[in-house]
Amino acid sequence: MELLTVSSSERDGWTVLALVGQLDVATAPNFREILQETQYSGEGRVVLDLSGLQFLDSFGLGVLVGGVKRARSHGGRLVLAGVNDRVAQVFELTGLDRALPFAPDVDGAIGS
Repeated sequence: MELLTVSSSERDGWTVLALVGQLDVATAPNFREILQETQYSGEGRVVLDLSGLQFLDSFGLGVLVGGVKRARSHGGRLVLAGVNDRVAQVFELTGLDRALPFAPDVDGAIGS
């Protein structure tokens, strides 16, 4: 079993990357590449569907923060959607719940 699976789809001009599993020291480097390729391929609007994310550590947080910074510096948007309670605690403990763009779900992110 893979520690993290990422699927990509397009919705209303947004690229949706759905993450299932763990975003941690083992999986963060590969996901960083996927996210960078998505953002640099001209996709200015990206939603990360985190509803299937079961675990997030500081390495994963770094990738997400880097993605948001990259989007802002290139005139794009990156929104985190569907964060479950377990993962939300990590954002709250670090204060990133106030600094990163969140939506309750993918529909809410696309409509924002």
